[in-house]
Amino acid sequence: MTDLTAVLNTTQNLPASTANRPYAGYPPSGNTARVCILVLSGRVAAHLRWRHGSVPPPSNRRTRLTNGITPLPGRTSPPLMTTTDSHGAKTTRTARAKPGPLFAERLAAVPMQPGIYIMRGGKEQVLYVGKSASLRNRLRSYFSNPAALTGKTADLVRVIADFEFIVTESEQEALLLENSLIKKHQPRFNVRLKDDKTYPYIKVDLSEDFPRIYITRRTANDGARYFGPFASAGSVRKTLDLLNRLFPYRTCTKAITGTDERPCLEFHIKRCNAPCTGYASKAEYRDVIDQVLMFLDGNTGEVVREIKSAMSGASESLEFERAAALRDRLRAIERVYEGQKVVGMGRENLDAIALATAHDEAWVEIFFVRQGNLIGRDHFIMQGTRDSSVAEVVGQFVQQFYDSASYIPRTILVPERIEDEEVIESWLASRRDGPVSFANPQRGAKKRLVQMVSENAAQGLEQLKIKQLSNDGLMQQAMTELEEQLSLPRTPRRIECYDISHIQGTNVVASMSVFEDGKPKSSDYRRFKMKLTQNNDDFASMKEVLERRFKRLASANEARAKGDEPDAKSFGETPDLVLIDGGKGQLSAALETLLQLGVVDVPLASLAKREEEIFLPDSPEPVVLPRNSQALFLVQRARDEAHRFAVTYHRNLRSKSSTQSALDLVPGVGPKRKRDLVRKFGSVKGIREADAEQLASTPGMTRKLADRIKEYLG
Repeated sequence: MTDLTAVLNTTQNLPASTANRPYAGYPPSGNTARVCILVLSGRVAAHLRWRHGSVPPPSNRRTRLTNGITPLPGRTSPPLMTTTDSHGAKTTRTARAKPGPLFAERLAAVPMQPGIYIMRGGKEQVLYVGKSASLRNRLRSYFSNPAALTGKTADLVRVIADFEFIVTESEQEALLLENSLIKKHQPRFNVRLKDDKTYPYIKVDLSEDFPRIYITRRTANDGARYFGPFASAGSVRKTLDLLNRLFPYRTCTKAITGTDERPCLEFHIKRCNAPCTGYASKAEYRDVIDQVLMFLDGNTGEVVREIKSAMSGASESLEFERAAALRDRLRAIERVYEGQKVVGMGRENLDAIALATAHDEAWVEIFFVRQGNLIGRDHFIMQGTRDSSVAEVVGQFVQQFYDSASYIPRTILVPERIEDEEVIESWLASRRDGPVSFANPQRGAKKRLVQMVSENAAQGLEQLKIKQLSNDGLMQQAMTELEEQLSLPRTPRRIECYDISHIQGTNVVASMSVFEDGKPKSSDYRRFKMKLTQNNDDFASMKEVLERRFKRLASANEARAKGDEPDAKSFGETPDLVLIDGGKGQLSAALETLLQLGVVDVPLASLAKREEEIFLPDSPEPVVLPRNSQALFLVQRARDEAHRFAVTYHRNLRSKSSTQSALDLVPGVGPKRKRDLVRKFGSVKGIREADAEQLASTPGMTRKLADRIKEYLG
């Protein structure tokens, strides 16, 4: 597989006269070319960007791969349109901006070559990553006739502020780079695996004398065998539990010497053959591992034949206990083998993929057929599938799944012909070191298999929808009940909860948890380190936190009023309910702070832990929610999340401060100087007892710094 092996962030200004080679016609006259060279497996692709000379350079931009983004020449910030729905909720969107003449020049200068293109928003965020055999034609299709665009594509074009592209030597390189960038940036307009993380694998470490079998999330070319990826760690653990019941391999991490006095419990329950005590030789243990590998490869029949042969040999040698153990193992494997569906395809190895879609998600089901037997299945959720065809979703799944798959079969069955089929087949063949083909069967056993996979995908999606509807119904019930019980002016769709954490006034921190539509939104969680309050005063700490938070909200509102996009994401949202962890005292301090800031339209409440009472401003009696109330569960969870987040932050700070020495508090004394001083004087006590002259004589020290150390250490 081709890798992105190096990125040279070298930027240079090129005169227009040098632009005639190798890409004739750009940059346009008077423009500045910026070139980033990407080395793709020994081959070079030119990453070309330019901007008009009259546009001033962006200020305070951090250097990145593309060394900053400038707005599209000829495009101004699009105006804002505000709409109000039937419930009174306001939605602000950017109106469609009309490209200017310089924008058309940029499109005309895009090469007719394969590559990938990146669409960026106004804050430089990656909105979409795509590939094309002809970059110019593909990019023109977005902007030539915007009125003809519909659905997700129209929404994308509406928010595009800039684009860039990377020219590659082939469509296969474009496919690789597109897949890599989608996994890295998770663009919201791309079809992508949900929660695309490092999926778990089963690893058989063959480099060890007595190989172990365990879960890993990283694969490497280290001589080990990897099986996966699996959709979740739970499915891996189920597989490992089955393997360990069928094959007695070790699960411990101890060094195997064969000299232990007695085996552990795993031996007595027949889940290990105890190589640690010498009960199993290296060769005997390796036979077990070989059987595990064959079983994971789908060669169950071969495993059965080997165990039968070993059982017969043990019986002939009068090793009846060993023969009985092999018989029990054989019966267990045969039960599993009988449960594997025979799909009537001889001894063929293949994967069958189908999906079911709903709204902006798709449930992708994949069946694994090895040696003609259905040995397993898994499912994945794809996001961003709105207005996407089955061919597009399956194509994106194939790219993202097999990019990290440990095994690629000769044949992959799909419900429809996928996009860029030949390119993807070529890429998979290079990964497999053998031919790979897609098939869309129209009759026979393979057609029935794809239909079965499709039916399972539809059933899985239906169960997911029922679960989501159930959860959404409970959350809506909780928010409605909370609105009624607390007499809130609107449904509390966004709840922010605040908590203070410290130990006897040290390392005072605070946290903000956020729940939207009854569900935690961890990306909006925030933590605070107290700047003004450094003692055991929860009221003052709460005042400081709320003051900092709502000043940021005021700044965000001012930016919106000017037509600018606010910098603060979480702090730029107005909460429907502010919840304080505490009683009347904390509530009074919070109310005083909000009134001083002029915040009068944000409801406020506090939740006392002892009786789970909710206190409201100007209400002498607390609100006591029923113990089985969904509203109570919601505020409790918001409070618990804020507490967990604050305590975790406080614990980290406390751990960091406990490992500090007095020298860490001295400005100008870094790790190297601290190491040199301790090496010379032995300890902080020795440094404290030395005079300034002795300290100044240490390499890297100055008299001024020596005096400062004496001042701090006394």
